[in-house]
Amino acid sequence: MKRILTGVALATTATLVTATPALAAAPKNPAVAVKKKLAPGKGVKFTERTTMINGSRREIVVRRSGTFAFSKSGVAASDITGKLNFSSSDLEKIPEGEFGDLIKAMADPERTIRTGTTSYLSGGLWAAMLPEGKTWFKAPNGPTSGVTGAFGQPLNLAETATLKTLLKGAKPVSDGYAGKTKVGDVWKVSPWLRASLIATPSAKAQKTLFSWRITVDKAGLPTRLLTTFPASVVAAAKGTISVDTRFTGWGASVSIKAPAADDVATEFSDGSDEIPPLNVPLAGLG
Repeated sequence: MKRILTGVALATTATLVTATPALAAAPKNPAVAVKKKLAPGKGVKFTERTTMINGSRREIVVRRSGTFAFSKSGVAASDITGKLNFSSSDLEKIPEGEFGDLIKAMADPERTIRTGTTSYLSGGLWAAMLPEGKTWFKAPNGPTSGVTGAFGQPLNLAETATLKTLLKGAKPVSDGYAGKTKVGDVWKVSPWLRASLIATPSAKAQKTLFSWRITVDKAGLPTRLLTTFPASVVAAAKGTISVDTRFTGWGASVSIKAPAADDVATEFSDGSDEIPPLNVPLAGLG
């Protein structure tokens, strides 16, 4: 009888163990996964849209797509095309004249090739400012993406230091991680953020938070990044900005080169060699 009871007990225990569902494993660490892909000649592609939120009103204000080329520690070069989301009614409201022509030029797509810290700007506003016969403006220590750069994704997941900063205190969620990180903490470690914003965030702005969520695949590589933050971080505007970025092809072969020298100008048609203040009229776009 004792042997029978023991057998029943063992069988019952085995059944319970088998029936107990396995605990879901935490998603793989994206900082580790991304670091494995960082190598010269490799990169990743992305597409994104930026939405301005003001109360119940939501408007897509910028759309961008591009490619990052890697170094061993982050971004070596980038090629990004961006477009402000002007509607036909927005364009009709723009006054005639030189200033109006420049605003209308912003409605066209712009492209920025950046190698190291040198930017080459083309299309959009820049096409209206370049001398005849030139299609690119060379800007040492220039922006990451021209006019639209300040309103693109502020968090660059190809920067290992940025990823590590985000993941401090982050929580695993379904298919990824989520958290809140001070703007100032990212500003300290991210060359991309420092080059993207129009101006250094104020002391108050640096204390505000990026709220973010990273979705990763089975290997831990980011497939989506959704970031939300106060509009005041990047512009003299009220409301909230949300940037939704999708990634494809981590570690694919990538080659980004500067434009041909014959197509590049180092001065605008008015003789100036500095990028003017970029006061983008976000209000009313959509």
